[in-house]
Amino acid sequence: MQATSYTYDPETRTGSVLLDDGTPVEFDAPAFDAGGLLLLRPGQRVRIEGEGTGAALRITLVTLQTF
Repeated sequence: MQATSYTYDPETRTGSVLLDDGTPVEFDAPAFDAGGLLLLRPGQRVRIEGEGTGAALRITLVTLQTF
């Protein structure tokens, strides 16, 4: 699934993304660490993986979108 980076705190390695429908979804440090990223800037296109759907969606991986 694709999304756009919305917020990121480098101290806690947590943040949020916006799904393509505009829904914000937060991610925790383990999801950020699983992607191997060092930094995330607002507006970057990312690929996410998660568990659950809708309001119960929990992001398990955040990485940069590559083509």
